[in-house]
Amino acid sequence: MNKKRLGILLSTSPQHPNLKTAIGLAKTALSEQADVYLYLVDDGVYALNDDQLVGLGQQGVKLFACAYGAQRRGIPINDKANFCGLVVFSDLVKGCDRFIALN
Repeated sequence: MNKKRLGILLSTSPQHPNLKTAIGLAKTALSEQADVYLYLVDDGVYALNDDQLVGLGQQGVKLFACAYGAQRRGIPINDKANFCGLVVFSDLVKGCDRFIALN
């Protein structure tokens, strides 16, 4: 049986309650043995400085960050996430069983 795939888009800053929601959704999906893909865009790229979010990457969440958004906000490319563009984002949306946008 194929694993379920959950995609989450986070576009708000880490101060917004959406970060806590995204982390909670990701943890729940992981506990249900789902594959989780988290794409950070716009002010969501600032969440790369959140230890709890980055820790999800070590637990199996596939973290992606908008390279353009990171560049515009002065966030250097690093190994915390896969930095990419909208083509990868489009593939994530298309490839997931469920996709949640937290804007």
